[in-house]
Amino acid sequence: MPPLLELEDLHVHYGMVEALKGVSFSVEAGEVVALIGANGAGKTTTLKTISGVRPVTSGRILLDGKDISGVPAHERVGLGISQSPEGRRIFPGMSVLENLEMGAYARGPGRSGAGKKAKLGPDLDRVFGLLPRLAERRSQSGGTLSGGEQQMLAIGRALMARPQVLLLDEPSMGLAPKLVSQIFAIVSEINLQGTTVLLVEQNAAQALARSNRAYVLETGRIVKSGLAADLLGDESVRNAYLGGDVT
Repeated sequence: MPPLLELEDLHVHYGMVEALKGVSFSVEAGEVVALIGANGAGKTTTLKTISGVRPVTSGRILLDGKDISGVPAHERVGLGISQSPEGRRIFPGMSVLENLEMGAYARGPGRSGAGKKAKLGPDLDRVFGLLPRLAERRSQSGGTLSGGEQQMLAIGRALMARPQVLLLDEPSMGLAPKLVSQIFAIVSEINLQGTTVLLVEQNAAQALARSNRAYVLETGRIVKSGLAADLLGDESVRNAYLGGDVT
């Protein structure tokens, strides 16, 4: 069987600047795979290209062995790729419940009223089970939530699309250490429930501790890959991304 998600020799440009220079990697069904690297390495560009927000210059993106490189972003959500973006980007004027309902939009527009709520019921139950703080605040405007709660909402909204592959972009950004641990525990639970995760994260120690495999991206190229546990103990990775420490 082919990998669930595969990038083949992916090149992406911003104008004349080449942001991705032949990136190739794969994600197997059921894995958590981390993509780590310094700021500007191309991590967010990689996720944006997978989700369809950035166009491919050359190369291919395969989902279940099928080339989706030219598929529009909204159609990729329907195929099973959902992203929780860097900076959360929730809808601040909408309630928590309305934000979550927006996450399910690609599953079919036109549902409304009691029928819509019935169809979304199991998904809302799952999200509220994973993220009980959201259940407590379901009627509260997204913009009034704390940073950690907004991150939970962004993740919950992405889950409402029932993704095969969940793309998480910097889920710990700007959060207090206690909340960082909580967010990563949620990521692990999402994976245990059967969702494959591709994780971009500056907190390399937490990312590697929660992942099966990982890739190191530098200036638009994959320079190292392997089991996350092996990379966590790799001296060059420790010195570059963990401050020489693995704790």
